[in-house]
Amino acid sequence: MTPAPAQPRGRGVPRDVEDRTRDRVLSAVLEHGPVSAAELGELLNVTPAAVRRHLDALTKSGVVEVKRVATSGTGAGRPARRYVLTSRGQSSIGDDYLDIARTALHRLSDVAGPGAVEDFAEERFAAMEQRYQPLVDAAGDDVAARSRALAEALTDDGFVASAAEVASRAGKRIPDHLASVQLCQGHCPVQELAAEFPVFCDTETAVFSRLLGVDVRRLSTLASGGHVCTTHIPTGRGARLTDSGSRSPHADVIPVPTNERP
Repeated sequence: MTPAPAQPRGRGVPRDVEDRTRDRVLSAVLEHGPVSAAELGELLNVTPAAVRRHLDALTKSGVVEVKRVATSGTGAGRPARRYVLTSRGQSSIGDDYLDIARTALHRLSDVAGPGAVEDFAEERFAAMEQRYQPLVDAAGDDVAARSRALAEALTDDGFVASAAEVASRAGKRIPDHLASVQLCQGHCPVQELAAEFPVFCDTETAVFSRLLGVDVRRLSTLASGGHVCTTHIPTGRGARLTDSGSRSPHADVIPVPTNERP
């Protein structure tokens, strides 16, 4: 008997199965990006051919794009291909009533002045701070542990957050007093609003600082074109805030080069 010819990629697979797999690939890019096709295959237990087929489709639709990332394993001049969500992909997730919210904020600013938008942002994040405070406090006094607790709380609220300690720079271990954590958020439900009203990002950063008890610094934001929101959190000696809430003069923050997600 003559063996049946091999089927083309994706042919014979039910449409609903294809759609579910594509949604899983998109969600994995959101959560783990920048991420390679091989890493996605391992995470999802999907064949490399299937992963690349879905990535090609998502890229053509404009919700995923390739980011070239230089890594030590790829050699000079050969940056690795990593996939991330585009701004369109980010805004397609959780942006219900975006136009209404944008119009309302512009109207609020016109009628009551820019300060009214700042007050609104502070009220919005005050509720977040109140909910997160006991969760972060339960982690104790260690700033790294508090950062992980904050990342968990953010993830539960849909921000797809992670907290990774930065132990080395350019292959050398960072001195203890310069140790830090990078808090990353892969999704922001108010990304497009924050692009027009940066006060949302500024207010959220201030909340993180109060919750963690240290002076944090934003390295990138989705609203400003970054692929993730990245917050630098010093954890070494001298990183604590003074009683007045200002940064200690000894709390030097030395940014560690990253690919935006540790």
